[in-house]
Amino acid sequence: MSIQVFTGMTIFLALLAFVCLYRAYVGPTAADRVVSINVITTKVTVLIALISVITEQNAFIDVALIYSMMGFIATIAVSKFIEKGKLY
Repeated sequence: MSIQVFTGMTIFLALLAFVCLYRAYVGPTAADRVVSINVITTKVTVLIALISVITEQNAFIDVALIYSMMGFIATIAVSKFIEKGKLY
């Protein structure tokens, strides 16, 4: 694939992340907000991976993996807090 296709995909995913940010702001329930923040985390992870492909720097893949793990742990923590009211 060409660089223009990857750049277009990056711009499109960034715009969709802003749509999810709107849903996180407006979302009527806490569960809606958690899901939309999780979707934003996933989109940012894919954006980092696309930037890694565009710039041909493999170090960004490590950053994407760490970011996705942090997003997963944050989602679990917030979900547990919503369900039980405490994290421990």
